[in-house]
Amino acid sequence: MAEVISTGTRGPRARRDPVASRQALMAAARVEFAQKGLAGARVDEIAARAGVNKQLVYHYFGDKDGLYLAVLEWIYDEIRAQERTLNLRGLAPDKAIKRLIETSFDHLKDHPDFVTLLNDENRHGATHVRSSSMLPEMHSPFVALIAETLEKGTAAGVFRPGIDPMQLYISIAGLGYFYFSNAPTLSAIFKKDLMAQAALKARRRHIVDLVMSSILIK
Repeated sequence: MAEVISTGTRGPRARRDPVASRQALMAAARVEFAQKGLAGARVDEIAARAGVNKQLVYHYFGDKDGLYLAVLEWIYDEIRAQERTLNLRGLAPDKAIKRLIETSFDHLKDHPDFVTLLNDENRHGATHVRSSSMLPEMHSPFVALIAETLEKGTAAGVFRPGIDPMQLYISIAGLGYFYFSNAPTLSAIFKKDLMAQAALKARRRHIVDLVMSSILIK
């Protein structure tokens, strides 16, 4: 059943589906938080961007921090959902890890707000992430899948033994994350546009070569 939303004017009252209202608020909040951070974003502006009454923020999310956490869970779920489409179990172990590296890099390239939002959350000491029961549940199965892939590769004589799946995951993510989070300063230092297509392709190729050379048996 559609809910009734006050438009804040004397005109007709608008009807909006509750699911659509929540999604509109999260989409608007994602933009506001990415642009201004948690501290700078305002509930009034988020609601205005979403085209709904600001009271719905409190109705659905409790407060601005609850909305911020919902956005963080959303952006993490996006990358986990993309990784689930890779069918790593259906690939040879070396091809599976290579595809994981490429996908991780491509996701950061295509979702710059992921980097911006995580930078903001890290400035807050991961307060919101720590309060989420959803985020550990998202990551644990994926790290377990990496561990399974490494075990298969070791048994096949492809990967060297003793590779920590969590450390490998952090390394793959970190090599791309540092590049994108520091691209403006690095571009200035090296006097080269590191976000140009040629530079992005070179970096992607370098990360794949670096990680694969560290885990493959020579």
